[in-house]
Amino acid sequence: MLYIFDENDEYFRSPGGAFAAPGTLVLRIKTRRGESAHASVCLYPDGGGATETIMDLAGVTGVYDIYKCELKIESPGLYWYHFTIYPNEGEAINVPENPGGGFQITVHAPVANNPQWLRGGLIYHIFVDRFNRGVLNAKPAIASELSGASQRLGAAYRQDWGGCPYFLPDDEGTVRNNDFFGGNIYGIIEKLPYLEQLGVTCIYLSPVFEAASNHKYDTGDYMKVDPAFGNDEALEILCAEAAKRGMKVILDGVFNHVGCDSRYFNKYGGYDNPGACQGEQSPYYGWFTFFPDGKYEAWWGIRLLPAIKKSSESYIEFICGENGVISHWMKKGVSGWRLDVVDELPDVFLDPLCEAVKRENSEAAIIGEVWEDASNKIAYDVRRRYFLGGQLDSVTNYPLMNAIVACVKEGKVEQLACAMDDFCKNYPAHVLDSLMNILGTHDTVRILTALSDTRLPEGKEATSVFRLTDEQLALAKKRLKLASTLQFTLPGVPCVYYGDEAGMEGGADPFNRRCYPWGDEDRDLIAWYMILSRLRSEHGCFKDGKYELVEARAGLFAFTRGHGAQRILVAVNTSPGDRLILADGFNYSLFDSEYVGELAVKAGEARLFSVSNS
Repeated sequence: MLYIFDENDEYFRSPGGAFAAPGTLVLRIKTRRGESAHASVCLYPDGGGATETIMDLAGVTGVYDIYKCELKIESPGLYWYHFTIYPNEGEAINVPENPGGGFQITVHAPVANNPQWLRGGLIYHIFVDRFNRGVLNAKPAIASELSGASQRLGAAYRQDWGGCPYFLPDDEGTVRNNDFFGGNIYGIIEKLPYLEQLGVTCIYLSPVFEAASNHKYDTGDYMKVDPAFGNDEALEILCAEAAKRGMKVILDGVFNHVGCDSRYFNKYGGYDNPGACQGEQSPYYGWFTFFPDGKYEAWWGIRLLPAIKKSSESYIEFICGENGVISHWMKKGVSGWRLDVVDELPDVFLDPLCEAVKRENSEAAIIGEVWEDASNKIAYDVRRRYFLGGQLDSVTNYPLMNAIVACVKEGKVEQLACAMDDFCKNYPAHVLDSLMNILGTHDTVRILTALSDTRLPEGKEATSVFRLTDEQLALAKKRLKLASTLQFTLPGVPCVYYGDEAGMEGGADPFNRRCYPWGDEDRDLIAWYMILSRLRSEHGCFKDGKYELVEARAGLFAFTRGHGAQRILVAVNTSPGDRLILADGFNYSLFDSEYVGELAVKAGEARLFSVSNS
């Protein structure tokens, strides 16, 4: 080999991951002694021209010459670099071979406001209508509690808690999501003791603002909690009572679109004020895009969801102004936002939104819904700068979810190792430690079903009645224990979708949104999640400890977290045979609470080992 370079080794690249500007990147590469005339580094910022720097011959080791270069980077941004080796004979060699693909460097602004409370904790994601039916205004919730928009949608109030959600389209071919089981904010307040036992530190609510549907992603009034969920006071009480138990509450911010039957669009005239559909006299008319044929721009063409023109100055002021939506709810105790479809929020809107959040509370959390690598994301032909400063604290970590499922279900430990390499290199440390690590959401198949060895049937009719067999369920539970171990111990913050810890199963929307099975929970799984939560809270290394891969081979994935001598070894064995781990210094099994003679991990088992019982 003519050269040696390993971007995962800080000898060759330091710092090894993202860093703050201004900063210096030190690069080294080894070439076979005497075979190279010189070597260079080509650095190119995103969208800018390349700069080539000749490397210094810094020494020799064994049969290799060592070339070194220090690159000073003054401004935040996304950069790439590649080496060019000029041999004494023959053509120049690029490292990597395709220089256009280069090695990525994320350079961010100095970190000013970051939610320290988010790290080391546990997020619990609640789909409000399906979690728990509490008491509204001292009486059981009834159909008349539904908003006018919900009633105009032909809403049905379900008395059969746990029944199958409506899934068939109406006569117009539209799935209305118009059945309500009665879950509400008071029901969440009643279950705070359970969430505290589970170790929850942050409650993430699906949208709670007035809207026609049960999912509330079709906002009707940003300034009002939906009456089916309670009222504004209910949300204030939840925030206050949660705080007494050491929990924060974050809301789902749906700012890309609204419902067609909303105060702002008012397609059916249900609101007294003139909406955009009533013409240009409406103060909201400029928020939307209308076409000459009378049609309007809608999110993904869904006519129920008119798309907002996020560049509208009046809309930006309405959401982000001193008396805007963000300020209004944060003054009532909300501690952050998960931003729905953040890829569709342009910087002209996202920047003032994030400024508004931090203006109210510098420690508030801003989490974006992103399904890919968010460090280099391109959306609508624009490179996003989520992590470069002034925008997101965290994102929904779908890439990790996919890698964990592939690891525990198919033994693809190398895929998980590669995903973790990318996160550690490309994400700033404060983001890495705050990532919302999910195994399932309201948009995905239930994780227990996803981990089974069976395929979901074709069509919603068959999916609505599908259940795992006892054998399939036992295998899925075994895999879920492995997956949740990884979720709770890898860098980031685990986010449990309500009921995953209780053994809920189901296909995609709406079958992943069934009612929480109170009284019929899987107590074994809940106990397992409580163990993971306790170990996570007891050991600070899971808050911000360095991640180091130990082994990813033949179905075994093992890594350490920690600082110096205070480290924990995590091992997940997806292979059919027992495995030994070659790692020195670990002698105490945390799951078993006993000292061990060897680091053995049985087939299909997860183990945690610490340096000592301390």
